[in-house]
Amino acid sequence: MYVSDRSSAPKRELDGLSSHILLEEGDAPGGELSITWVDVEPGGEQKPHSHGPQQVYVITRGTGRMKVGADERDVTEGQLVFIPPETEHGIVNTGEGTLTYISAATPAFPVTDLYDAGQLSLSP
Repeated sequence: MYVSDRSSAPKRELDGLSSHILLEEGDAPGGELSITWVDVEPGGEQKPHSHGPQQVYVITRGTGRMKVGADERDVTEGQLVFIPPETEHGIVNTGEGTLTYISAATPAFPVTDLYDAGQLSLSP
């Protein structure tokens, strides 16, 4: 059994986002998912970027504006957003409180390495 805890997971901060990397490539034997817990401060944003794995964001708190490809719309708690592979996407916190979402991507990829290399902050 693989168990991860937000308080001890690798954490990366950028542009008002705090990303807790709960699961990534190589963590769980046979695992094919990458999972992050992301808190976005008011006005903070995840700049548009893209990557190979398909992904979903599950909004668990707050409100924001999500861009996936050419489509933009407001998102709020309880919604799921699907992101196809290699599609530019990003999110901005448009509310007054923290926006929180859980991100799941498959196949698994080295999330920490990509953050550290700057590849998850801007479009290629």
